[in-house]
Amino acid sequence: MNTLLTIDGLRVNAGRKELVHGLDLTIQRGERIGLIGESGSGKSLTCLSIIGLLPDPLTSTGTIALDGVGDLSQLDEGEWSKVRGDRLSMVFQEPMTALNPLMKVGDQVAEIIGLHSSLPRTACRSRAVELLDEVQLPDPARAATAFPHELSGGQRQRVMLAMAMANRPDLLLADEPTTALDATVQAQVLELMRRQVRQHDASLLFITHDLGVVASLCDRVVIMQRGDVVETGPIDRVFTQPQHHYTRALLAASQLRTRADGRLATVVDLSQARDRAAQVPAAVRDSSTTRPQLTPAAHTWLEPSGEAATDKVFNAVAASEPEPILRVRDLVKTYRTSSGPLGRKRTVEALRGISFDVRRGERFGIVGESGCGKSTLLRLLTGLDNATSGEVSILGNQIESTRESRLRWLRESVQIVFQDPMGSLDPKMRVLDIVSEGLRGVSTEERRDRVVALLKRVGLAAEAADRFPHQFSGGQRQRIAIARALIMKPKVLIADEAVSALDVSVRAEVLNLLDELVHEENLTMVFVSHDLHVVRHSCETVAVMRAGQIVEAGPVDAVFDAPKHDYTERLLEAIPSLDRAAS
Repeated sequence: MNTLLTIDGLRVNAGRKELVHGLDLTIQRGERIGLIGESGSGKSLTCLSIIGLLPDPLTSTGTIALDGVGDLSQLDEGEWSKVRGDRLSMVFQEPMTALNPLMKVGDQVAEIIGLHSSLPRTACRSRAVELLDEVQLPDPARAATAFPHELSGGQRQRVMLAMAMANRPDLLLADEPTTALDATVQAQVLELMRRQVRQHDASLLFITHDLGVVASLCDRVVIMQRGDVVETGPIDRVFTQPQHHYTRALLAASQLRTRADGRLATVVDLSQARDRAAQVPAAVRDSSTTRPQLTPAAHTWLEPSGEAATDKVFNAVAASEPEPILRVRDLVKTYRTSSGPLGRKRTVEALRGISFDVRRGERFGIVGESGCGKSTLLRLLTGLDNATSGEVSILGNQIESTRESRLRWLRESVQIVFQDPMGSLDPKMRVLDIVSEGLRGVSTEERRDRVVALLKRVGLAAEAADRFPHQFSGGQRQRIAIARALIMKPKVLIADEAVSALDVSVRAEVLNLLDELVHEENLTMVFVSHDLHVVRHSCETVAVMRAGQIVEAGPVDAVFDAPKHDYTERLLEAIPSLDRAAS
């Protein structure tokens, strides 16, 4: 191999605070490197430094030498415009913020081609369609005429990959590009990325907090902690014989290992529990063999919908059990959409005869690919949309028949925690006002007392009440979102991909908090996630959705250990594993 990129003594500073401490890294041609670490480890800052997009007021020193170009840190913006998008390209985590919402995706791909070639506009557009075909977008000619919001998350990420590979770069940088994707779409995007890099003999620097993804994609791994590289080496060696205590802690936390008390072990727990040279202690056990203490609750068994549809709902509890707190029966939701050049109307079935029960204190998981109907179902459960037919009942009250005067009761009884707290928390409001917004008829003093008590309950200091969302980390913002949901004392808490964007340690902290709240507050939780490992730990019952139907459901261990439906098997097989070496 020949050296493509050499980083020597990279330091990134925010004023007097140093965030990356003299990083050294060499990338060979054709090499695929995984850069992993917790939030704040410096991995994204390293990536942005390489491609010259470090935001103000951050500054960097050191050298970043690209073969044939020289020190990238010395380039002016005019020189960067010739390198960025040509020799170096990047795929970002969230394509909806990276793509221009007002431009058709084909034009955006063609624009990248035109910036670095002398091809006429028509040739650039033709080449754009070819690239969309290479990344396996269905009907690429039609997809080229779509706007970003008209594509699914996986399709948008394919567009980003087409743009990044348009000019056959020497180095592809990918910053958490599959974090928000479900298991099967993630596997498809990773395979496309692997294929594109191989075909064009490019190098890859892949940034992620998902160690399973790195194991399946990369040749070498670099572990960062608080701005330092603490370990690096071939994937098979680092993941099977880690030398640094932090690497061992990351590996254990990524596998959702539990402590002796049943709580998920965080990286801090694991680091403090051992000497720097010690192995993982016996007190930390794999969650597949040691499950936390569960509150006795009902498991619900459902017959598959679709061809084997039935009106029966089987409950694995005695008839003396109380009525379900949440009951869904034959739920159907259809939409009328326009399609084709003439705008012909067609009917789309988002939900097709969904039925299930959830009892008080139960943790009910819902899994499935993007587009399977999970989001539509949540809108119906929270009263944000009406069903075409069927019913949703909470504590015996049908949502569809709830009058406007009763909607407040519904919204107090059912609260939701969204995936992205930065998108759901008002950036201009202080935490005190965000959390207490739903309270009515209480004094200013009582309002503050209740908010402070709840912030402490979710692991935040009282001073947090007077700060703004941007002043917190991702995990802290998610705690604020949980506090906002709990202030109304709901009966049902819905977690919609609530931990998918968090690193392994913060994920464990938030999952531990949700577990505590379910037990201590006697909450019922509906947990929606594309991470099947998380669902297995956090839920007692799971429903697998596909194309608007429940194809399999039951106790989580039974469904995941012995799946009856081939779609469930495919979901499980698509999960990246630390045992799968990159090929």
